[in-house]
Amino acid sequence: MIKVKQIIIVLTVLFAQQIFGQTLKGKVVSQDNISVAEVHVLNSNDDHHTHSNERGAFVLHHVTVGDTLVISHINYKKKQIVVANFNPITITLEENLVSLEEITIGKKLNALNVITAVDIQTSPVNSSQEILQKVPGLFIGQHAGGGKAEQIFLRGFDIDHGTDITITADGLPVNMVSHAHGQGYADLHFVIPETVENIDFGKGAYYADKGNFNTAGYVDFKTKNRLTSNVIQLESGQFNSQRLLGMFNLINNNKQSAYIASEYILTDGYFDSPQNFNRLNVFGKYTVNVTDTDKVGVIVSHFTSKWDASGQIPQRAVDSGLITRFGAIDDTEGGSTGRTNVLLSYDKMISDNSSIKNKLFYNKYNFELFSNFTFFLEDPVNGDQIKQKETRSIFGFTSDYKQDFNDLDGSFSAGISLRNDRSFNNELANTLNRRQTLNRIQFGDINETNFGAYASANFNFGKFTINPSLRLDYFNFEYNDALQTNYETQSATESIVSPKLNVFYNHNENLQLYLKGGKGFHSNDTRVVVAQNGTDILPASYGFDAGFIWKPIPKLLINTAYWYLFLEQEFVYVGDAGIVEPSGKTNRQGVDFSLRYEPINRLFFNLDANYTHARASEEAAGEDFIPLAPDFTITSGLNYKSISGFYGGLQLRHIDDRPANEDNSIVAEGYTVTDFNVGYEFKNITLGVQIQNLFDVEWNETQFATESRLQTELAPVEEIHFTPGTPFFIKGMITVNF
Repeated sequence: MIKVKQIIIVLTVLFAQQIFGQTLKGKVVSQDNISVAEVHVLNSNDDHHTHSNERGAFVLHHVTVGDTLVISHINYKKKQIVVANFNPITITLEENLVSLEEITIGKKLNALNVITAVDIQTSPVNSSQEILQKVPGLFIGQHAGGGKAEQIFLRGFDIDHGTDITITADGLPVNMVSHAHGQGYADLHFVIPETVENIDFGKGAYYADKGNFNTAGYVDFKTKNRLTSNVIQLESGQFNSQRLLGMFNLINNNKQSAYIASEYILTDGYFDSPQNFNRLNVFGKYTVNVTDTDKVGVIVSHFTSKWDASGQIPQRAVDSGLITRFGAIDDTEGGSTGRTNVLLSYDKMISDNSSIKNKLFYNKYNFELFSNFTFFLEDPVNGDQIKQKETRSIFGFTSDYKQDFNDLDGSFSAGISLRNDRSFNNELANTLNRRQTLNRIQFGDINETNFGAYASANFNFGKFTINPSLRLDYFNFEYNDALQTNYETQSATESIVSPKLNVFYNHNENLQLYLKGGKGFHSNDTRVVVAQNGTDILPASYGFDAGFIWKPIPKLLINTAYWYLFLEQEFVYVGDAGIVEPSGKTNRQGVDFSLRYEPINRLFFNLDANYTHARASEEAAGEDFIPLAPDFTITSGLNYKSISGFYGGLQLRHIDDRPANEDNSIVAEGYTVTDFNVGYEFKNITLGVQIQNLFDVEWNETQFATESRLQTELAPVEEIHFTPGTPFFIKGMITVNF
């Protein structure tokens, strides 16, 4: 009788295993026995999937003997394995040049990241600020000598320097709240482009772990954990431009890795008045697997930069012959800035199905900028030059927990974050020749704290994935105005709840349809918050995306989406007045289209086209244009990269004419610019040439409708003020790998 029961139990277990499957554990490594993260492991028999973690480990549920696993990664050759038993397995992948054929869309919540993964591997980046342009549809513009953070355009937003996009690097916040020059100011110049391994990005506000400024989207730059080789690179070009880069492995094995990287840049720029620009970057990263379940990381970096600038010039001064396109009305503009970062991370695998990631960071920052937007409009004797200055410390941490469901097909994640910004002697002042302070407009100390928490779940029902989530943010704003006679701490508090819901239909590993919706927000400057007694603190955004990612053939990837975004309150920063002006509700809608195609092996074609219709909601028709909101942009390129030997490519970017003021009576002219690069790799030496603006077109990189007065004028004039874009600029480089 007992034997009969045992036989029944065994048969029942075997039957259950065949129906429901078992759990298979494994690890993915390279041919050098280095763990490979973000490998897509798919059970082709039932479409269940998982991804390897940073230690290369994975756990795949619902597996039965005889199932075929498809293992894929963009930088490795695809591999298939038939499950013979449930013993832990180690899978070794063969490295391969990036190929669209190796890409699997899968059931990822943000599968669009495969686009930037391809672009990073196939086309070079000229500078740290240009890595932002790897995000499809994102444009940048520099207008202060190369040292100031870039102006950002995305989805019909003139984001200024970061008001409506969350930017991080290895999870370290880049946006500066209540900054001396503008809310959300995001200076990414401390990132050395060659250290970037991948770019995690998302458009819209549909991501539970993203908080402040996540309305148009977010970008997180992830640096390499290890180097494939040591690198020394020298670049030299026109306008007295030089760059020296060094990257060196200190430790490199399967348990731990450490390297340092540094760059030094010099240039006079293409302006009539030399920029005298210089920048120094030093970056170090150490990662160690303390145990099989515990990983510790340390990042330390330092960045310093100073420059002179020619500023934005009025079109009438060029038309009259007073100055050239590359001239200046006030060439004493410019500035200096520096940033020191320390980031500690601790990741732990709590069990096969759960993990936690913790980050603790500190940032020391200084900034001083001299600008002159209106020349002699306000002060006909001394001019209208202003100084914006601050010293800042940022403390913070994040903790993110993830749990895979044992019984259900899905997962749960939750996290908390804390960030405290202390900006000392935050100053706006009228100055003369960068030396004499005439009077202070604003001067004080800011203490701003943001606590955030979120919960998110993924439920897989066959081919459908449902991702509901909820986020809570609490802010405390404090300001001590040093211009007041009596000491007083002005303060305000506010909180906001942001629900989000994403639905995916994963037809197969080559097609995903999605509908994303959610609420986001951006905070206002502390000084404005306390001055307005706590109104317009955290205006919300509401939006949705409906689209698909599709590989109709192995070497063609297409993404398209229709999107809509409503913003409760637009912010316009008025730098020379030191205020952030609320400008009412806005509506934006548009279509994004991206294509990546590999017609022959190692030849890559890319196209990103973006159309936006952006209008103010509370203004009359014809007076409801949103200044500088781009309505149509295109980026495209053709790049070839051999296994070893020749490489090269063309990159084109186009932005259409756009309104510079509310009634479109002043127009910011569009432009089309083409860049070119070519090179050859000899074993461990690479020679290359890069040309910006190949056809030497005249284009305006940044443009504003500004009212100004020249010293010889009796009355002010409102018109386009611009910073000219780079003319034909060629530079050569030599790289030695060892």
